[in-house]
Amino acid sequence: MSQAEDLIVIIDYGSGNLRSAEKAFARQAQKRAVLVSGAPEDVRRAAHIVLPGVGAFGDCAQGLRAIDGMVEALHEAVMDKGKPFLGICVGMQLMCRHGLERATREAPHLGLGWFDAEVRALDVAAPLKVPHMGWNEISVRQDQPVIGPLNGQDVYFVHGFGAVVDDGAQDDIAAITDYGGAVTAAMARDNMLGVQFHPEKSQAAGLGLIERFLAWRP
Repeated sequence: MSQAEDLIVIIDYGSGNLRSAEKAFARQAQKRAVLVSGAPEDVRRAAHIVLPGVGAFGDCAQGLRAIDGMVEALHEAVMDKGKPFLGICVGMQLMCRHGLERATREAPHLGLGWFDAEVRALDVAAPLKVPHMGWNEISVRQDQPVIGPLNGQDVYFVHGFGAVVDDGAQDDIAAITDYGGAVTAAMARDNMLGVQFHPEKSQAAGLGLIERFLAWRP
């Protein structure tokens, strides 16, 4: 395997501290190179691509688009070349059509549009609180090799918004969790996987997911 085929790129677009994600992926990388980068050319030569995200959907979307050529590089690598892609937390939300955080349905923040879904505020009744913060069990709905083994396990969430998948795209929901009702915990299709929870904060369960993602050859 060449150096380029070995490369794991975690995209840095100003979305927050990436150190914990970098450490978790480096731990599972088995001597493969892990590069935190905001360069579109690194995305193009990566074997596996990770898009983390912390903060507001609109700010993250703006930060991604502020890097000249980044969205185009992502579409080329993920949609055209089929490279394995993992979106984490807001990174998963950015895979959706648009988000309503600090926006309206008439003028939403645009995502990458890879999933037919809208990111909305969580609507839960007391005593549940928003943001949803802590450990929750997930129920897997897809026979997907990366997320599948997590069925029935607890993972760590921190989010106040969630992906609501269109009626005609329900097959893209890979896992759900119960937080005052069903909440999308993961979405997947072809070479794309997004998780609302934080694998880098989910201890053994999360490290297992990272290991399977890095071994994934869809």
